[in-house]
Amino acid sequence: MKYAAVVLRNNRNALSSVKYEGVADAFLAGGVFLEEIQLLPYDCPSLVSSQLARLALDCDSLFVICDRVLLPSAREAVSVAADADFEDEYLLETEKCFYAVIPAGKRGEELVAQEIVPKIDARRNKRYSRVAIKTVGAPQDVLINAMRAAERAGEGKLTLHAAESFGEGKIELIYDQDTPKMAADDAVRVLASALGDYVYAMEDTSIAERLVEACKLHRLKISTAESFTGGGVGGAIVAVPGASEVFYEGLNTYDNQSKQVRLGVKVSTLQAKGAVSDETAYEMAAGLIASGTCDLAIATTGIAGPKSDNTAKPVGLCYLAIGTKERVRVYRFHLSGDRENITKTAINLALFYAYREIK
Repeated sequence: MKYAAVVLRNNRNALSSVKYEGVADAFLAGGVFLEEIQLLPYDCPSLVSSQLARLALDCDSLFVICDRVLLPSAREAVSVAADADFEDEYLLETEKCFYAVIPAGKRGEELVAQEIVPKIDARRNKRYSRVAIKTVGAPQDVLINAMRAAERAGEGKLTLHAAESFGEGKIELIYDQDTPKMAADDAVRVLASALGDYVYAMEDTSIAERLVEACKLHRLKISTAESFTGGGVGGAIVAVPGASEVFYEGLNTYDNQSKQVRLGVKVSTLQAKGAVSDETAYEMAAGLIASGTCDLAIATTGIAGPKSDNTAKPVGLCYLAIGTKERVRVYRFHLSGDRENITKTAINLALFYAYREIK
């Protein structure tokens, strides 16, 4: 069976794009492989209809992905191509083809997983399973080699899919009901072994969620002190439902004086080593622990860019400190990319090493 999608975009702005990657990933997770994806202008419904009609000649299912505001015009284009009317808000099924109009974003991803994939499974009389492995900070060559080894272990019976966002990675193994369970289990074991300490979960969960779960389990309180991540570490934690049970406070200590007053960072440390240094990160985390109000401290200091500070230290240099009542560990990274990539990657790394400290 063949599956294809049409993505509607703003034809007047060639640089604009619909965020359809999450929807495509949701299809892949359900064992639905989109063999063709076309980007078409939203304001040419006749072109959309004609392309859908062409694709319907050899496709079992067709999907139109668009921004929510374009759903009515997408339904109209599909109705013309299918020569049938929608009885459901999103789905249209004819004798020859199954159609769906899908809003881009989270709602579309949920729609694919909860309604569209089950419909497709019923049509093809085949069910797919998925195993997700989540990582943080795994180098590209490590990921590639791990996936190659898993493919060999799966003997060609599995499909592997990898995605990465700001240092947080997800590898999915997808297989149908006819695949021997031993082949899937072997591939999972190979992946987990090859990725080693970079793995934080064997399910599709975020590193912030896993950290909050671990703190609840161990009854720990978390505090954060952030100098260049702008509250992003604390924000990721409190975005997790139930985080109020474990999150004590978050400080944004950008100014050096704030680091001294709020955290007890020494003036001599700042003068001799600078705000972006191993020693400053250490004292930031130690200051949180010394307050006696938390069990786990996360501190960040770095240079996000686009320009460096007044020292010779490069953009992307950062120090992440993780403190407990027993010790403080400091991790040094030199991250690449723009300001957003550097800060968001640092946030995920900070959460990851905090989780590793207490898991």
